Amino acid sequence: MASRKLLFGLTAARRVLSRAPVLLETSTSSCHAAAAAAATKLSGGSPCALRLFSYKAFSATRPAQHAGGDAPVPSAVDHKLIMPEDKFHKLADDTIHDLLEKLEEYGDSQQMDGFDIDYGNQVLTLRLGDLGTYVVNKQTPNRQIWLSSPVSGPARFDWDAASSSWVYRRTGVNLMRLLEEEIGELCGTPVHLS
Repeated sequence: MASRKLLFGLTAARRVLSRAPVLLETSTSSCHAAAAAAATKLSGGSPCALRLFSYKAFSATRPAQHAGGDAPVPSAVDHKLIMPEDKFHKLADDTIHDLLEKLEEYGDSQQMDGFDIDYGNQVLTLRLGDLGTYVVNKQTPNRQIWLSSPVSGPARFDWDAASSSWVYRRTGVNLMRLLEEEIGELCGTPVHLS
């Protein structure tokens, strides 16, 4: 049924195009209105004819050009530059497990109500009672570590091979340094994670 509708639509569009060649020479934004008017006229005023013509099937307008010339094209992904998944898992797991150990030690030294650290399903959760909750987890498809912070909000950290650390590209902040600053400030005692 759908193929019949498509065939009917293409046949009708060809008929209209052959009867109205002037419409294809139009490159203004009024092209759509002119095409709809021509379709209505040629179909004897039938509203069905208007539904047959979509922008993609009947438009003669060109894509918007940018000042640089051609319209932007999505860049191709260079798969050689993407970190292999096994390397990502090793780096991310090592980082999260290291955080877990150091934060457990820090929690043991703190006399704070509500301090709790949990690791399950590859998600590290640090609860600081009324001060808020931190969540750290891996995002394998993006090769990132994501952080949800009660102080700075969400952030996505990429591995920076030059500094051998996880870095938030928007601000250039290092994951460990950010956590050290925020947790130390919230708890009132410095924490050393790096």
